Amino acid sequence: MKLNVLSCDALRPDKRAIANCFVEISMSMNDSLSNELTEILLEGDAVEIEVDDRNTASALRALRKLSLDYEILE
Repeated sequence: MKLNVLSCDALRPDKRAIANCFVEISMSMNDSLSNELTEILLEGDAVEIEVDDRNTASALRALRKLSLDYEILE
C-alpha cells in the first residue's frame, strides 16, 4: 500500500522518531533515505512511502501517534 504523508501537526516534531517510524513501516527504506524524507516533510512538502500490507494497521497507528497527516494512495 502506498501512503502520501502530507504534514506533521506536532508543535515540536521529533525528527528521529519520524525517521525511525518511516524505516519500520516501509518495505524498503534505509536510515539515510528516511532522514532525507523527514527533512522534506518538515519543510512542508508531502512524501510518498510504500508500506507492507501486513503492517497496515500498525503503520497507520504509528503515523497518527506522531501527529502525521496522511492519505492512502493504493
